[in-house]
Amino acid sequence: MPLLSGPGTCCIRSPMWYSSRMTAKALKEAMQRVEAWPEEAQEEPAEIALEFDAGLKGRAYRATPEELAGIDRGLKAAREGRFATNEDIAAVFAKHRRS
Repeated sequence: MPLLSGPGTCCIRSPMWYSSRMTAKALKEAMQRVEAWPEEAQEEPAEIALEFDAGLKGRAYRATPEELAGIDRGLKAAREGRFATNEDIAAVFAKHRRS
């Protein structure tokens, strides 16, 4: 697969049949589906899109106070040696994996 690079790309491998029109169509279809989701489910994809947009424009991402608090909690847990075991992780994947 050819490697895409340039502004806004992160070493993305693309199949030979890649087409910007196909990407635009897929994105439009995805956005139509997201619009039908409950509002609280729309928040995360919207945040991801805004972060991606900021990165494309060369702006630094500014974490929200809630995100910073979450980062602090994670760093504290790491310092205390509180990590999920392989079994814990497998259980979460088993619970949420599509059948």
